[in-house]
Amino acid sequence: MPLPQRPVDPPADHEPDDQAADQADASMTPSATDHGVWMVGGAWTVHGMGVVRCGHAASASGAPPRVLDGSRLLAIDSAGAWTLQRWLGSGSAQPELRAWPARAEALMQQVRAGAATPPLSLPQPAMLERVGRQAVAAALQAQAFVAFIGELALAVAGVVRRPGRLHLRTVLREIEIGGFDALPIIGLTSFLLGVVVAYQGADQLEHYGASVFVVELVGYAMLREFAPLIGAIIIAGRSGSAYAAQLGTMVVTEEIDALRTLGIDPLQRLVLPKLLALTIALPLLTVFADLTGVFGGMVMARSQLDIGFAEFAARFGQVMQGSALLIGVGKAGVFALIIVTVGCFQGLRTRGSADSVGRQTTQAVVQAIFLVIVADALFSIAFNMLGI
Repeated sequence: MPLPQRPVDPPADHEPDDQAADQADASMTPSATDHGVWMVGGAWTVHGMGVVRCGHAASASGAPPRVLDGSRLLAIDSAGAWTLQRWLGSGSAQPELRAWPARAEALMQQVRAGAATPPLSLPQPAMLERVGRQAVAAALQAQAFVAFIGELALAVAGVVRRPGRLHLRTVLREIEIGGFDALPIIGLTSFLLGVVVAYQGADQLEHYGASVFVVELVGYAMLREFAPLIGAIIIAGRSGSAYAAQLGTMVVTEEIDALRTLGIDPLQRLVLPKLLALTIALPLLTVFADLTGVFGGMVMARSQLDIGFAEFAARFGQVMQGSALLIGVGKAGVFALIIVTVGCFQGLRTRGSADSVGRQTTQAVVQAIFLVIVADALFSIAFNMLGI
């Protein structure tokens, strides 16, 4: 069987110390007189195994050698010992070592013992232990998140005392990226959602002769629930992930540490502009989603229920209250705070490498969407208790 040309393992001690020995090529040839005896010669070292000379019987004979004669062996190190052991079959063949130097024989025996020992496998923790570790990790992350909110509140207080620290140009840029650039996807999604709500409602209201109530259905559903919720979910996947990836990359490239070294607070310089920008942009996006969603309901009401645009708009103005719009816009402001806080928190928790950036970005999106839905459910319970 062919021998590998280059060893992988690092070199160890040489035996003997003669530097000329390292220049001799390593060789492995069968004995001409004794069957099963192989002569190991030359320097089996990192420098001496540039070309390993092996007899033709090495590839032709399938039987492993019985004896390895080391009388011609000049030097061997750990790289050569492991190469020789791999050629013998990783422990399947254990030939006798004859006429080997004492240190060389000890090294070869140590390599044999390592090859015969199976790799250690760490025991898998029990299910209860895994659950406990996950619970502890979640509790520590929640504690860190609360601490981050406190630091962010202090940064906001510092900007309130000194408004000049806030870069308005950065805020306007973040409004453009997180708000204006999201208008197409928000408008299209809300329009289709209004179409779906009107279509499903029209199909049921027609059975009771109450088709005109599709106006209330579309209005309250879009203004109070769907427009702020769908807008927040889209922004969480779009802008929340961008916040986490941007800050995570800056952590990996040590830009955050550079800002701290220069005496610049990363929260004031990077997080607060995003917080202010999305708090302004998401309520405006919600109003835009209200308009496109109601328009989608109008289109479907006209095609399915023969309710014209003018009739739909007139009834919409009569039955809808301003509180429905204010509730949706208020929700959007809270959702914006959640998205920015979670995205920036996860981004700043990035450690190590680019793989951590992707992991933290995924967590930012998942946690932001989850918390947005939880907050929306809590709003619904609170409004129901207050009779709003």
